[in-house]
Amino acid sequence: MPGAYLPGGGLDDQVPFLARLESVDRSALLALGHTLTFAPRVVLLHEREPSSHVLFIVQGWSKVTSAAPNGYEALLALRGPGDIIGESAALTGRPRSATVTALEDVRAVAVEREHLIAFLADSPTVSFALLGLMSDRTRAADRRRLEFASMSVRERFAVLLLDLARTHGRRTDEGIELSVPLSKQELAGSVGASREMVQRLLKELRTREVVVTGRRALLIVRPDVLRRIARAERPGP
Repeated sequence: MPGAYLPGGGLDDQVPFLARLESVDRSALLALGHTLTFAPRVVLLHEREPSSHVLFIVQGWSKVTSAAPNGYEALLALRGPGDIIGESAALTGRPRSATVTALEDVRAVAVEREHLIAFLADSPTVSFALLGLMSDRTRAADRRRLEFASMSVRERFAVLLLDLARTHGRRTDEGIELSVPLSKQELAGSVGASREMVQRLLKELRTREVVVTGRRALLIVRPDVLRRIARAERPGP
C-alpha cells in the first residue's frame, strides 16, 4: 500500500500506518470500527470540530487542507489506502487541526476515540508504530517548509508535479497521467501560490509542450524539463 505526501517527504514518511503493523494487529484494530463510505468532494473530517473518532482509509484518496482567516486554503497532504487520519486530535483531545475531503470514492473504517486509546494502551507495538508515523509526518512537514523557503513558486510547482508523478502517476503512451484529480486551486494551495499564478505556470508548460491539461486531468509529457526547472534556482551544496 503506497503512501503519498506532498513535496519534502522521504521514504519513511510514505509508509502508511496500516502497512507498518503485523497482520494480526491490523485486523484487530480494524475490527474495533465500522465501515463508512464517502462520495467525491464529501468532507470526512471538519477542521476545528471535536474529535470523536479516527478513520483508517481502506480505499480511495483524500486531501488534507487548512483554511487561513482570509479564506486561503492550503493543501497539506494527500491520504490514501492504509493511512490513518484524525489521530492527532484523538490522542490530544484537541479540536481537529485540518479538514479532510474525499477526492474520489473513499471507503474507511471509523474507530471511536476511546476504543483506539484503550487498544493502544494494551498494545505497545501499535503505539510505537503510531508514534513513529507521527514523527515521520512532522519531519516531512519540516523538510517541506525548509525546502520550499529556498525555492521560487515556479520551482515549487515543478517539484510538486514531479512528486505527484512519482506517487500518483500512471504511465501511458503519451506520458505520465496523474491519477488524483486536483483542481488548479488545490495545486495552488500546495505550493503557497494563487490560482492565477498556477494558471500562468500551466499555460507556460503547455506552450512548451511539457504538460497537457484537461478538466481535473493532467498529463506530464516532459518530466525532464520539470526536473531542470526544479533545479534551476536551487542553492548549491
